[in-house]
Amino acid sequence: MRTSSAGRATLGRWCLRHLHFLPVLLLVGGALFDYATSPHVSAEAFYTAAPMTAAALLSLRATILAGIGACAADVALLTHFGLIGDSGGWSELAAVVTVSALAIVVNRLMHYSYARMQSARRIALAAQRAVLPQPPASIGPLRIAVRYQAAVKDAQIGGDLYGAQDTPYGVRCLVGDVRGKGLDAVKVVAVAMGAFREAAEEEPTLVGVAARLERALLRERRQRTGPEHIEGFVTAVLVEIPHRHDQLRLLNRGHPAPLVLHAGRVHTAEPSVPALPLGLAELGAGQDRTDTVPFPSGATLLLYTDGLNEARNRAGDFFDPTAGLTGVEFPGPDALLDALLSEVNRHSAGRITDDMALLAITRTPPSSDHGPRRHTHGER
Repeated sequence: MRTSSAGRATLGRWCLRHLHFLPVLLLVGGALFDYATSPHVSAEAFYTAAPMTAAALLSLRATILAGIGACAADVALLTHFGLIGDSGGWSELAAVVTVSALAIVVNRLMHYSYARMQSARRIALAAQRAVLPQPPASIGPLRIAVRYQAAVKDAQIGGDLYGAQDTPYGVRCLVGDVRGKGLDAVKVVAVAMGAFREAAEEEPTLVGVAARLERALLRERRQRTGPEHIEGFVTAVLVEIPHRHDQLRLLNRGHPAPLVLHAGRVHTAEPSVPALPLGLAELGAGQDRTDTVPFPSGATLLLYTDGLNEARNRAGDFFDPTAGLTGVEFPGPDALLDALLSEVNRHSAGRITDDMALLAITRTPPSSDHGPRRHTHGER
């Protein structure tokens, strides 16, 4: 079964790579079919399909050539059978000429549509960089990497968020997931990130940062109406890595627990006390508690949203991020995130149903490596 699926996938990729030959195959196949069959059997469908296929797959020049080739082939076969002068022959030729002309129009419309789509992608990318700016690759002894994969194909931004910045209190990070999707979720992302960037610089504790985020989200929610805004919330993890200590502080507000990787071992940093997501403080006051977690040299902190651990395979099994990380050391956070994304896409066969934000921070190890190294003694 596995071999058969791999063979079908390989055949599909080969067909996609050679799809630009389809108009030529339609013309040649149509002409041979027309020549080999009765004069009363027409290959008009082949002749009209060729320029339309070229319009969808190829350039304007190729579409024009396909249309000319279709008309020429039809004229040649009609002449061969002596049908060029009767009403049926003229009707067939008129249909091929008309469809060839329409193919040129379709090609131009698709070209302009593609140009607009590319422009929209550039705008979306600019919006993402404005709302979720790329954090610095390194801050002191810390190396930082982020990845974002939206569930909607070709989308650049969704309802997940990340941020990392140097502050007087250490390097502070945020990874979160907004309830809901679409533009409303993006607006909440913008509000949360703006509040985080300001609070991270000013608040002496993570509890204070979380309180500022809470107030900003409540203000945003009061300005809007509808059940989505009334029930809206943001799961989030706040991180503080002091400049001169081999430890870090975590404040988890209903978010998947971060992972700490060190020497091939993976530790799940579960919160000591469960807490409600941001935006739900009215349901429970005084719940924030900061946990301290060892973060020695060579360790990596992995923050992620539930798009990672809730990715499913065909059997419905969730992706376990610790399975492929236990027993392996990576040369840096970029290599870790690239390997993790590759694994989750392989697990789900590319069917990602939720946005996915990943942030990894590595405290510079005493010696650098050049590739992953597997440990046989690794434990989860």
